Amino acid sequence: MKKIDYDDPKSFALKARKARFKFFLEQLDKLNRPLKILDVGGTEKYWEMIDFLEHVDMETQGIEIYLLNLTHQKVTKPNFVSLKGTATNLSEYENGFFDLVFSNSVIEHLFTWENQLKMAKEVRRVGKSYFIQTPNFWFPIEPHYVMPLIQYFPKKVRTQLLLLFHSGYNDKNTAFQKVEEIRLLTIKQMKELFPDGKTYLEKFMGLNKSIIMYKIE
Repeated sequence: MKKIDYDDPKSFALKARKARFKFFLEQLDKLNRPLKILDVGGTEKYWEMIDFLEHVDMETQGIEIYLLNLTHQKVTKPNFVSLKGTATNLSEYENGFFDLVFSNSVIEHLFTWENQLKMAKEVRRVGKSYFIQTPNFWFPIEPHYVMPLIQYFPKKVRTQLLLLFHSGYNDKNTAFQKVEEIRLLTIKQMKELFPDGKTYLEKFMGLNKSIIMYKIE
């Protein structure tokens, strides 16, 4: 199975991200400037890919984007800052330190429900507002492997399916580690993680493809 190609301008995945970005911009316009955004797990390339820099003059509007990752990311443009850290522990930042916490397809990569609870708690603590997206567990195509229904099988079966049908996984340990890492969430679970947020559902052919929990203040 092929991985999703976000660099292909014709790909459905990129089109979906850009549609999501349109909704995000509508919410962003409601916030006062200047604006300090924490992007959990983000990269400068992501903001380029969704054409954010073409739509928003960050310098004029006083928008700063802080990219939080386990390792420092290369930053080449003004108003982007790379931070090293983890989504489950943002203790170095005070309550409400960021005007907005943004995260795209990260919270499902935290291995356990306990870690997902920790991330959600920290997002809600350090962010005055937030915008958190994740794939929907019940959407039939698993987006990380682009394989149908694989998320519904036990971990051992998922590992074997990756080894058999996914060219990106050639050894059992690597495949099992990825299976352990990804824990997709349901709408109900996302509402439990972000009880003070609103829900926006991205759809594909009438099905809920991904879930966005957001609070804009």
